[in-house]
Formats: sequence, structure tokens, C-alpha cells
Amino acid sequence: MNVRSLCLAILNRSDATGYEIRKLSTEAEYSYFVDASYGSIYPALNKLEQDGMVTCRQEVQEGKPARKIYSITDTGRAEFRQTLKIPPQHDLFKSEFLLLAMNANLVDRETMQTAIDQRFAYLNGEIALMEAAGSCGCDDCLCWISEYGLEVTRASLNFLEKNQHKLLALTETRELDRQAAE
Repeated sequence: MNVRSLCLAILNRSDATGYEIRKLSTEAEYSYFVDASYGSIYPALNKLEQDGMVTCRQEVQEGKPARKIYSITDTGRAEFRQTLKIPPQHDLFKSEFLLLAMNANLVDRETMQTAIDQRFAYLNGEIALMEAAGSCGCDDCLCWISEYGLEVTRASLNFLEKNQHKLLALTETRELDRQAAE
């Protein structure tokens, strides 16, 4: 999927401004699907409007510039449904933490412990966010993906809790090598 499809997905649920689409796609429930920025969202919305997939109306605000509110059209809904029929690409997962873990023998124990502690905080924060989102009375589809995300994140947290001692032990190899060299 791409930013165009992401915009249609968001607008399929409700009308939104470009700013709201960006917030939903970077900080809220849509942030788990496709990387999107202002630099990609607004060109996608303009192209969708040119293609008749969305409409845009201006909403006057007192003391502020008018807001552009986008709505999906029937043509846009049809395209979005067609997009959903395309088999999804494999999930992308990138982790600076795992790069550090891959090179654990090159860092000291304190550095690794700090990274592990930060990872615990991050995973616990993600779990708290997903639990809060799951209890918001969302529809069945959103509840399902929230539960899926919780299971995956809890599994990651559980693995790290059970195996952090192994990762820390890898740093000791470097410590022993350094001590032997002195």
C-alpha cells in the first residue's frame, strides 16, 4: 500500500483535513501501516482530488485561514476496495536496538543495559497506547488489529525479559578481552 491508499483508508472512515490525516498516519491508529509525511500526504490528496477520488471543501474559521476538509467519493471508495484486493507486501521491520544487539560484543555492559531499559520503556509505552486504543469502543476490525499488535508487542517484551541476561553476557566477552589486553 502507499500514501494514496492510506489517505483513502482514513477518508473512508470519516472526512478529515490534511493535518488530521498526517496526525492519524504518524501518531495514531494508522501509524502502523504506511510511512507518510506532509510532503507525501498533500501531493497524494491533490492527485486524489484531480482523479475524482476525493472532494475538498473549505471551512471558514474565525481569525484563522480556512481549513480544507477532504471527503472520499464513491469512486474513491471503489478504488480503495480494489486496492484491498491486492495481496499485501511483507511487513517491514527495522530496529536500531537489534543492530546494537547484533554488535553486543563491541559495547560495554552499561551501554547495553541502558539500551535494554529504553527498549522496555518503549515496548511498555506501546502496550499502554494499544490498550488505551482497544478500550475506546472501536469497531470489530480496529479491535482485532489492536489485539494483534498487543500480542506481537507483548511477545517482544516477554522475549526481552526472559533473554536480556544472554544479551548482557555477550557484552562481557568484550570486557574480558579488554581486561586480558591490559
